[in-house]
Amino acid sequence: MTESADPSILIIPTDPKPPSPGVDMADMNVPDPVTRDILAIFERARSRLFERLEDLTDAEYHWEPVSDCISIRPDGPDGVFRVATLFPESSPEAPDPLTTIAWRIWHIGSLCLRGYVIHFFEDVPEFGDRHEWPGTAKEGVQALAEDWEHFISRIAALGDKRLLAPMGLGPGGWADETYLKLALHALVEVAHHGGEIGLLRDLYLREGV
Repeated sequence: MTESADPSILIIPTDPKPPSPGVDMADMNVPDPVTRDILAIFERARSRLFERLEDLTDAEYHWEPVSDCISIRPDGPDGVFRVATLFPESSPEAPDPLTTIAWRIWHIGSLCLRGYVIHFFEDVPEFGDRHEWPGTAKEGVQALAEDWEHFISRIAALGDKRLLAPMGLGPGGWADETYLKLALHALVEVAHHGGEIGLLRDLYLREGV
């Protein structure tokens, strides 16, 4: 008779594609342990997300699997793509709104990572209109990469002492929260919407199959 597994034992599966030493920021010369671990997790999230975004086409970027999708669209005679709906609202009478890959990439890059730089750091460059976003997949992914770098470079520069102290600025009650909490919140957004992007790509590639 086969002995049943002990449910108290946590089994962590081995990742079939572990990150290379040249990519894992845990192997970099970062003296502060909390900062080092945060950077390593962010790099892991970045590599997984951007791997899923490789060779993204414009058709996938703008794909609307249902008729009432929320996306980015040309706005006005200049043809600039803009986001019309910042925060899709739920309704008890209907399913939650569905957003496109383009909207989700904008959400991670501009609304979240870029927004955190604007609200919680003092050395803020001129970003322009955050409602505007590239209309092509290649440019959208590049813009996401730039927003990612703006945010993570500032987290990396804090050091553990500042990372674990109250930020002292920001809207609402965030001024009393730590940069560590902000970084963890950013990871939630990246993981949440990054997973949705991957699923949408899978569904697009199987459309009609």
